[in-house]
Amino acid sequence: MPGDQGSGRRFGWPGARQAGPAFAAGLLAATGQAPLGFWYLALAGFAGLIWLVARAGDARAAAWTGLFGGAGHFALALSWIVEPFLIEPEVYGWMAPFALVGLSFGLALFWAAAAALSRLFPARGTGFALTLAMAEFARGHVLTGFPWALPGHIWLASPVEQAAALFGAYGLTLGTLLIAAALAARRGPGMVLAAAAVAAGWGYGLWVLRQPEPPAPGVLLRLVQPNAAQAMKWDAGLAQEHLDRLLAFTVAEPSPDLVIWPETSLPYLLDRHPELAGVIAGAGNGAPVALGMQRVEGERAWNSLAVIRPDGQIGPVYDKHHLVPFGEYIPFGDLAYRLFGLRAFASQAGAGYSAGVGAQVLDLGGKLGKVLPLICYEAVFPQDVAAAPERADWIVQITNDAWFGTLSGPFQHAELARLRAIEQGLPLVRAANTGVTAVYDGRGRELAALPFGVASYLDAALPPALPPTPYARFGEAPFLALWLAGLALALLRRKTPGRP
Repeated sequence: MPGDQGSGRRFGWPGARQAGPAFAAGLLAATGQAPLGFWYLALAGFAGLIWLVARAGDARAAAWTGLFGGAGHFALALSWIVEPFLIEPEVYGWMAPFALVGLSFGLALFWAAAAALSRLFPARGTGFALTLAMAEFARGHVLTGFPWALPGHIWLASPVEQAAALFGAYGLTLGTLLIAAALAARRGPGMVLAAAAVAAGWGYGLWVLRQPEPPAPGVLLRLVQPNAAQAMKWDAGLAQEHLDRLLAFTVAEPSPDLVIWPETSLPYLLDRHPELAGVIAGAGNGAPVALGMQRVEGERAWNSLAVIRPDGQIGPVYDKHHLVPFGEYIPFGDLAYRLFGLRAFASQAGAGYSAGVGAQVLDLGGKLGKVLPLICYEAVFPQDVAAAPERADWIVQITNDAWFGTLSGPFQHAELARLRAIEQGLPLVRAANTGVTAVYDGRGRELAALPFGVASYLDAALPPALPPTPYARFGEAPFLALWLAGLALALLRRKTPGRP
């Protein structure tokens, strides 16, 4: 190919004429992610990338094509990754471009491997769709996982998302890529099948959304959104002002059944200021308060959710167990902290947070029932929700998305959390520092929300739980069964001349 010269040829470099279009196709595919949601453009982008990979000269050229396609996709979809480095630009700002490039090409390695493996299939386009679907499954699990910006996420905010209750996010991803492969083949029957699949998913979603709901439990929740700017969140001189704002929103009439504060919203350590539990309980005016806080024991710290009972006692406590690498902990963090003073971005104690014991369901008693707590990006992982020891009545996510800026990160995060509600058939309540603060029903519909970036509170009724969905019952088994069936058919199928 043009551009294959010297050592580039030795490593299978396909040349800029192949890498450039692959990068552009990845960019186009990323437009399907929130907040844009251009699923039709995303399908075209995935189809273009599949076509380019199928036409690559050999496995090495295919890998390069997949790498640049993935890099383009993640560079746009995850552009918010620069935002945490700009909270203290004088310290971390120089890292921002390296973080974006490193993350984009690092995650794209999964796509490169999938592209190389696709050469094992007679029909390379379908083969790439299958290998990429499994690569995305691996991306969601390997090295703690990062299943953000999956191809299947392009259907969020469309009726097709309801299929996640059947097959989960990875099933949506497999279907999306197979549809794109059919489009890439540019043959009449395949394109008809692709259109029929989209129409069927759309129709199924509309039918689901018309189904009746069980009666609501009659619970009034108050979600507090303090809107504390991240750069000033831990300013000791503003701590009392932040606390006063939280208390003022909590004490407002009428009293709810439960008040929920966002992640790490308490600006003091409750361990060192035990009198605050009584102050918070008094503001609750008979309602328990579930709040995000840092919990410290000796040199260890946890990112926690604690329930302050009306009598001022500390009730159930949940410690976040799925921590953000480099954000909440650093590999070999104790050593790095002692030698170099390096610490995780979010932690305000020591080198970073300690991980909790795992997923938990907290029994709040009475009509509040049992709740599955998720802290920040734990809501991105379907396996974290599935790991709950028992089925909850509802899900609560507390988060501080001020780290993610105001353009795309907070809105993508909210959409991924909402997808967990659809998968499980459980209502999800989301309290965020700056937004998105909202209540979703068991089919993922937004029932109430606060405007983004305002200091306020939201009183809303807790929606009812739906019966367990097929995904809640069987997890990833339907996706894996469909993938294995597709694998068998693709390996047995003879390649048609002229078809990628």
